[in-house]
Amino acid sequence: MPKIKICCISSIEEAQLAIRYGADALGLVGPMPSGPGTLTDDAIAQIVPAIPPPVASFLLTSETEADAIIAHHQKVHTTTLQLVDALSEGTYTDIRAALPAVKLVQVIHVLDERSVEEAVRLSESVDALLLDSGNPNLKIKELGGTGRTHDWSLSRRIVEQARAPVFLAGGLNAQNVRQAIEAVQPFGIDLCTGVRTDGQLDEAKLAAFFRAVA
Repeated sequence: MPKIKICCISSIEEAQLAIRYGADALGLVGPMPSGPGTLTDDAIAQIVPAIPPPVASFLLTSETEADAIIAHHQKVHTTTLQLVDALSEGTYTDIRAALPAVKLVQVIHVLDERSVEEAVRLSESVDALLLDSGNPNLKIKELGGTGRTHDWSLSRRIVEQARAPVFLAGGLNAQNVRQAIEAVQPFGIDLCTGVRTDGQLDEAKLAAFFRAVA
């Protein structure tokens, strides 16, 4: 059974609800150019202590420079950093040196063949990849939370070739998650909008999703 990460957690109550249903990880979204579920760093810092081990806490950061990514993490202290955009300055080694206990997850927005090449190359340097359906090439970048699926055949190729575990995200819900798991065979599943109604975590959708995965 794949690991399940529930993203866009907005409160301690949502965190507790997701954990009660069996979430292995929770995503906390920092400032983004677009998309749902963003929180202030102060809000994230208040939720993180309420997430008990072994549940992982992911900070979704849109920072692209290593120093800024490190500084962002030092405000919130999650167990994991999810880089939703490409590194533009500095290296993963720089981040690891500053934050040796923190796991690094690089998001790959699956668009075309080049996404496969990028994913395989970067998998050498991170603890996991997360395949999503955004588009960082737009004037206002889409870096997650689109509610759209992407070409799962490309994702399957990444799973087969990558040197790190792979999470699958993008438009997943109770209706399509079994098909997605069978098509891609990911290490983990990640979703935000698929278990929400009017932006709020929906217990009925959450229950249906976990039943579908199981």
